[in-house]
Order: sequence, then structure tokens, then C-alpha cells
Amino acid sequence: MSEPRYPVTQRRKRTNLTVREDVMAEAKALGLNTSRAAEAGIEAAIREEKGRRWLEENREGIKAHNERIAREGMLLPPQWWAQPEED
Repeated sequence: MSEPRYPVTQRRKRTNLTVREDVMAEAKALGLNTSRAAEAGIEAAIREEKGRRWLEENREGIKAHNERIAREGMLLPPQWWAQPEED
């Protein structure tokens, strides 16, 4: 028997969503669990938004780091396997 695709031990909260009729009809025709699919989509949106916010919050530090690398180079030389090949 295969393992469930989604965690089943976490508490769930009933909520109402408004979804296009054609999307719901196709999901139903394909036998998808729409609650779990919506949950997965919301989780993906959360990850994306957290990543976007992290980049925004750390933009200045990333810029300063990249400028230092361009100016001074790497602190450690690249490993032999990461060095560009010589022609």
C-alpha cells in the first residue's frame, strides 16, 4: 500500500473558497482531492511569497556581498573541480 500524498496528522480547518466552475469540474472529472490540491497550492504560494520577502529584506546585504566578491574575489579559491577548464 502506498503512503498518502499529504500529511494526515495535522489539524484541518473548514473554510470556504471561491473557485472557477470549469476548474472544479475538471478536478472532479480527474478524481482530484480539491481540498488537498488547494492546500498544496496555498503552501506553494506561501513559499514563493516568503522567498520574495526574504530577497527584498536582504537585498542590500546581497548587493554588498556581490560587490565585495567583484572587488576582492572569493575568500577561498574554488575547488579544483569547480575551476574553469583551460583551453
